[in-house]
Amino acid sequence: MDLPIMSQVESIAQRFASLKSSVGPEGDGVEAVAPVKKLSGLEDPNNNSNCEVRGKTALDVEDEGQPPYEIRPFYDGKSIFVTGGTGFLGKVLIEKLLRSCDGVRNIYVLLRPKRGLTSEQRYREFVKHPVFDRLRVKMPFVLDKMVCIGGDITLPLLGLSEKDRQLLVENVNIVFHVAATVRFNEGLKEAAVLNAIGTQQILELCVKMFHLQSVVHVSTAYSNPNRKVVDEVVYQPTMNAESFIQCVNILPGDVINALSGKLQGTHPNTYTLTKSIAEQLVSEYSNQLPICIVRPSIVTGALREPFPGWIDNVYGITGIMMEIGRGTISSIMCDQKCVMDVIPVDIVCNTLIAAAWENAMTISNPIRVYNCTSGSVNPIKWYKYGEITQKYAVKNPTKYVMLYPGFQYRTNRVVHKIVELFLHFLPAYFFDLILRAQGSKPIMAKIAKRFQKAADTGEFFAMHEWTFEVPNLKRLTRKVHGARDGAEFDMDMAGMSWDAYLEQYMLGIRKYVLKDDLDSMEQARSKLRKLYWIKRLLQVGVLFLLYQLCVKRWLF
Repeated sequence: MDLPIMSQVESIAQRFASLKSSVGPEGDGVEAVAPVKKLSGLEDPNNNSNCEVRGKTALDVEDEGQPPYEIRPFYDGKSIFVTGGTGFLGKVLIEKLLRSCDGVRNIYVLLRPKRGLTSEQRYREFVKHPVFDRLRVKMPFVLDKMVCIGGDITLPLLGLSEKDRQLLVENVNIVFHVAATVRFNEGLKEAAVLNAIGTQQILELCVKMFHLQSVVHVSTAYSNPNRKVVDEVVYQPTMNAESFIQCVNILPGDVINALSGKLQGTHPNTYTLTKSIAEQLVSEYSNQLPICIVRPSIVTGALREPFPGWIDNVYGITGIMMEIGRGTISSIMCDQKCVMDVIPVDIVCNTLIAAAWENAMTISNPIRVYNCTSGSVNPIKWYKYGEITQKYAVKNPTKYVMLYPGFQYRTNRVVHKIVELFLHFLPAYFFDLILRAQGSKPIMAKIAKRFQKAADTGEFFAMHEWTFEVPNLKRLTRKVHGARDGAEFDMDMAGMSWDAYLEQYMLGIRKYVLKDDLDSMEQARSKLRKLYWIKRLLQVGVLFLLYQLCVKRWLF
């Protein structure tokens, strides 16, 4: 870094130090004070007439024997605004809303120009996505309910045209704010603009909406990584959100990124820090908005919807599972005794839909938070998750398998790096030599480096364990069970079989990510048997060489 930048860093370091100390010591367990919500304008979700909010609400039926209620009618005739709709979670949410709540009036999808395509061009590609295949076959008319809104949460006023802004202000009833950068290694400036400042701009837009009934902000279960037990509350932040945003807006990006290490504190990356800041902002706006927070843990492939095992990316644990299946990962830094926490994407979507429904009907002070997690409901440890993944990597191999699958968790970094060098990178370079000889483009070393980076950024979460308290989630689950149409929005993880789920997940990676149809299964199994014997021969060869070395040393 050049000297002018360093001098800027030094000159503002004290400002950031005071910024952090102004709200109390880092890790302070005091809950953020949330103002009382304004009750005016809230509507009964199952009809459009205004209703007075009393001490008990229409959903407090568990002990009162009231007639069964429904979730779907709440969405009839409603206009919904979704940010992050083209992301993994956003796509599944929109598909679910269109299929199970087909009475919605419109779903406005915020889309930014990207890779040389306009918002409209991206929208035309978006509606062709395979996630909507089921709708195209059974109820194609609902796809016409999606409306493209050109904009960008990183731009002032969201980059909206005046016409689109007015359209949203006058029509939207429900908002799902899903948009965020989920890259753990994102620069602090970029992460702050997307996760914190973008959230603030969405909240400002929501305040202006005439007919708003419910806002759901999607956060992360890891927004408080310094706490071993995480309650369903917004905690006192380690710095003031407004001051943080002012500094991000004023200071150059390279200065902000240079200060990233100091600002992160106990946060392992910029993602958890900026999501924590966003939660504080959401809590501060709860005096003006009917808003709640849903905190998913690690979002994984679908349990049932839109299709069992559906996945469309290789981020995080999905990419690691894919490479386990291909045999290119032999060592993972992880404490296998820890309880891991993953949540299927369709369970998250059902939770979002149910949370918006409950949030419109009940008032919470402070702001209601749902820890959308599995560890407190249906826990599984890393070693068991890995064992099941390995089992189905062998049972249902892909034709793209490179080496016989087999890996170990390790907590010793030195041993892990040695194994990584000899069993990850050396085979990758060897395969690249073969590809070069065949006139193909070498890609294996690049893939190995990419997944090494993914594993390194996720290492913090694989080496630690959290207890997520879920009283709000459990109460909402009971209410969904009590609804006449509750089965359509099942969000209960308690009865899920991890074995059955992970088999479908591995098959989903095979089908939707690797584009490997089941027709190739026998071919893949034949290839796997050959790789097994190659592995055994190599092991015997290595043992023989070691034996020869030992014998020679003993004799001479």
